[in-house]
Amino acid sequence: MVPYQQSLAERVAVDTDVVIAGAGPAGLMLATELALAGVGTIVVETLNTRSGQSKATNLQPRTAEILEMRDLLTGIDEQSIGRVEGGEFAGITLDYAALESRYPYQVGVPQARVEEILEDRLAGFGGRVRRNWKLTGFDEDDDGVTVYGPEQLRARYLIGCDGGRSTVRKLLGVEFAGTDATRWTVVADVVCGPGTAQLPVGWSLAGMIPRRQADGTFARIVPLGEAGLYRFVYSDASEGDVATDDVADRFRLFYGDEYELIDVRYASSFSDAVRQAAKYRAGRVFLAGDAAHVHPPVGAQGMNVGVQDAFNLGWKLAAVLSGRTSEGLLDTYEAERHPVGARVLANIRAQSALQGPDPDRKTLRDILAMLLNVPDANRVAAEMMSGLDIDYGGTGHVGGRLPDFTVGTGRASQLFHKGQGALLARDEKYFTAAAPYQDRIVATTTDTLPWADVQAVLIRPDGYVCWTAPGEDMTGALLKWFGTPA
Repeated sequence: MVPYQQSLAERVAVDTDVVIAGAGPAGLMLATELALAGVGTIVVETLNTRSGQSKATNLQPRTAEILEMRDLLTGIDEQSIGRVEGGEFAGITLDYAALESRYPYQVGVPQARVEEILEDRLAGFGGRVRRNWKLTGFDEDDDGVTVYGPEQLRARYLIGCDGGRSTVRKLLGVEFAGTDATRWTVVADVVCGPGTAQLPVGWSLAGMIPRRQADGTFARIVPLGEAGLYRFVYSDASEGDVATDDVADRFRLFYGDEYELIDVRYASSFSDAVRQAAKYRAGRVFLAGDAAHVHPPVGAQGMNVGVQDAFNLGWKLAAVLSGRTSEGLLDTYEAERHPVGARVLANIRAQSALQGPDPDRKTLRDILAMLLNVPDANRVAAEMMSGLDIDYGGTGHVGGRLPDFTVGTGRASQLFHKGQGALLARDEKYFTAAAPYQDRIVATTTDTLPWADVQAVLIRPDGYVCWTAPGEDMTGALLKWFGTPA
């Protein structure tokens, strides 16, 4: 991306270019994307400090790929709990080995560590999170948004990344349609010691298979990478605050004296409610992450979808704020990400429908497990759950992601470390049309491309293909995704 330059008059008119409400994974991912492009950004967060709660605990393959594109994965991978060699659908194991990705596995890492690494990256750009800052309202006009809280802020755009109970979404009055909660599940970070059995020490699909009671209730424990620290999850909880005694009682119910429960660090509950905002943009205000969609953490998709929302929106906002691209580019955010969110909610509803103790549902799961054992069926489900099958529409390879293949002595992902787009071609003749965009596009010749029928490929800053040769002239794709020439 090209660092955004404002005139002195514009600096006087606004406090910052973008205000982001919420310092979770989506908000921080968006902030680092904007900071990478030199866009002025203020992140406001109601919490006084990071919670430290593990919350989400994994990165799906596509999320690992996009973090690698910004040179962020190494730090996260170094702090990971481990790798989960596969995924699941409705509790049925999926084999990720067949996925065409450098990361055919899930990276086990608590959400708190992802947030820490993203906030450190933001600080490296000179940004910081303003904590203990509660957004109470905002006013939008033709030129920007005035945001109210402990202080008044003026920005070009406001992004609501403030969670499932989003204040920004509620103030916008955007419909949040879906299904109400019928069941509640508790998630707790607990400290355990060995009882009569050996505690699991690393992630594995076998270790995450839930234990079930005759009435269909379940529980599972997963190591969190710190000696004695585990994630404990159990179903059929009561709505509201979770008492430590209730966590202890459920732990003993499922595990008896196998393991010793030493401490409950925190516990909270979540429901099976599934909802999605009717729109992700209203003028100069956007929604991303849990502010745009909520669902139970079935199949480990939540944090990943939010980070990918932010990755899609960040470079587009930066391009518009640079003045070289029209605001119409921002409409593609909702057009691309709303269907992705709807599809995730659909697969979660399907998985939830297959859960439960009754014989009919068990029979359905057994038949589905048999079908998913067929390699082609497994691959389709694995690509859906991993996020690798996301396609933003187009003919041929256009709209799909660029695989991270070898380019020269490096990898394709390295071309995107600075947030630019890329043009990869077998022949330099394709560089002529893109020459005026050299400040936004890295052009590289290569003897190899992922597809034998492709001679050149133009890729957006988020790694999705927007043009290939042979085909129509590149000019249209350049104007749509990269704006006017320098």
